[in-house]
Amino acid sequence: MEMDPIDDLLATMRIEDARYVRVDARAPWGISFPPRHLARLVLISSGSCRLVADTLPGPQRLEANDCFLVRAGVGFTLQDETGSEVVDCDGLISQAPGNAARVGGDGELTRIVSSRFAFDSVAAEPLFALLPPVFRLNLDNTSGQLLRGTFDLIARESAAGALGGGFIMSRLSDVLFVQALRTCCTDVGSGTVGWIAALRDPRLAVAMRELHADLAHPWTVDELARKAGMSRSAFAALFKEKTGDTPLGYLTSWRMYRVKLLLRETPLSVQEIAVRVGYDTGSALSRAFSNREGVTPGAWRMRSARPAPA
Repeated sequence: MEMDPIDDLLATMRIEDARYVRVDARAPWGISFPPRHLARLVLISSGSCRLVADTLPGPQRLEANDCFLVRAGVGFTLQDETGSEVVDCDGLISQAPGNAARVGGDGELTRIVSSRFAFDSVAAEPLFALLPPVFRLNLDNTSGQLLRGTFDLIARESAAGALGGGFIMSRLSDVLFVQALRTCCTDVGSGTVGWIAALRDPRLAVAMRELHADLAHPWTVDELARKAGMSRSAFAALFKEKTGDTPLGYLTSWRMYRVKLLLRETPLSVQEIAVRVGYDTGSALSRAFSNREGVTPGAWRMRSARPAPA
């Protein structure tokens, strides 16, 4: 069965924690979102504000229906205008009842809805490596409209306060994050370089899906070119143009990604992992892994082990 690498990646990310909040901000107001080990998805539901982040060239004006995703470890600030007093988002939300918070004075209203997500950073690596620190999402296409619909559904569930609402909102927040990433994938694939852009090329998509369905197969450029219905040279050139990597370099990158997940999530030996990802021996895998990561698989496993539950 052909494997869509995006579905495969999203399935392994496993959202560990998600929280939704609605903020009614009346001018003058400002909210800082310090860097944290989690991603944030923010929608300006109504009104307008300015977005400031060190990773942006300058302040950006946001209007109603503007939405953006912020990578883990990136801080930013939202304000009605320059100079407005800023409060910390964690303090603001901790004092708020339920999922609603208020900030600012008695001026013009801006309504902000935001979800924060903690997830397995190792599993997210191939996708988030393609995204800028702050990524504006297009809500006008099909995936963006579905994303906005889920935001609206969460808001209605929050307002209803019905039995089981917290559970439903938690699940909807998980869906929201996946929809946001899918919208990112749609936008990233347009005119950029990377594996998502390559998936949008019908000549490469078939070969890439078959490669992802069986990373352990001893793939060659000739075989992948045949899957794509192209000559070897034309396939290699197009693949490099779209992904920025050679076909076999790309294969190695995804094998190393899979190795990390297996090291982190399973007790399998390096030899057993080697067989699963296409290396004849554990020593061959160790050499390839060390060349890429600068440490042996065993050292990486110890460094990346999840803490035992309390």
